[in-house]
Amino acid sequence: MPITLPETLPAYDILSNEGVMVMSPGRAATQDIRPLRIALLNLMPKKIQTENQFARLIGATPLQIHFDLIRMTDHAAKNTAAEHMEAFYRPFAEVAATGEKYDGLIITGAPIEHLPFEEVTYWDELREVFDWTQSHVQSTFGVCWGGMAMAYHFHGVQKHMLAEKAFGCFRHRNCAPASPYLRGFSDDLLIPVSRWTEMRQPEIDAAPGLKTLLASDEVGPCLLEDAGHRALYVFNHFEYDSGTLKEEYDRDAKAGKAIKVPVNYYPGDDPTKVPMNRWRSHAHLLYGNWINDIYQSTPYDLSLIGT
Repeated sequence: MPITLPETLPAYDILSNEGVMVMSPGRAATQDIRPLRIALLNLMPKKIQTENQFARLIGATPLQIHFDLIRMTDHAAKNTAAEHMEAFYRPFAEVAATGEKYDGLIITGAPIEHLPFEEVTYWDELREVFDWTQSHVQSTFGVCWGGMAMAYHFHGVQKHMLAEKAFGCFRHRNCAPASPYLRGFSDDLLIPVSRWTEMRQPEIDAAPGLKTLLASDEVGPCLLEDAGHRALYVFNHFEYDSGTLKEEYDRDAKAGKAIKVPVNYYPGDDPTKVPMNRWRSHAHLLYGNWINDIYQSTPYDLSLIGT
């Protein structure tokens, strides 16, 4: 939440330059407050687990948030009960037809990394979603494959297959300490990673409008800001629960797949021990900062979003 300070107070500029959310008394006096409308376009197979992960993060702020669940129109969920989907999800076509607008939208990843984007069965509708965000969403957060898909759609940045899966908790550096999205972040942090693809920094640098906020020497860029499209793209998994990487490892090991123990996850890299969560605080910071930035920038009148 912002702090109100006189614009002539030295702390006003100092804190602003450090990324602290500062508001002048004049602006504070004119603010109207309403619940924020945040939607989740859930492309993951385990819908309920993913709902819980993101709801936990966006619900940990003092702001009142109305949370909607959206699905692709003609893509049937195979791992979630039809009754759950019918009761809690709305197809994108229905949302678009109503003309509804949102303060924020999260687009999740999907386990289809091996496919070229154009071969994904719902790619055409997903492109419609991306374009729809420009007129109906104040800020969009693309996660993992969802973030790569947005970077490809808006900037033509390609994803590349890795020789082996990037799997575990990897150290990342803070590349933009003054960014409002990294308010309170350490200079160095650990983030869960689970993917077979990457986007490469030189190609991101060559795309006008993209700025790298977090990156790793081991697994490359992690968090990008796309200010021109009012979007963030994160390729790794702040939202993961403590046991998510363990569930993935146990599943693949049981199936006899070639899977390495996730690095820097279990104490001593010993999968018989209980994993430690060392990213939870930064996860809450990132999503809290995103929501606070929306709160500062979104119009009170939802109909004005995108205009």
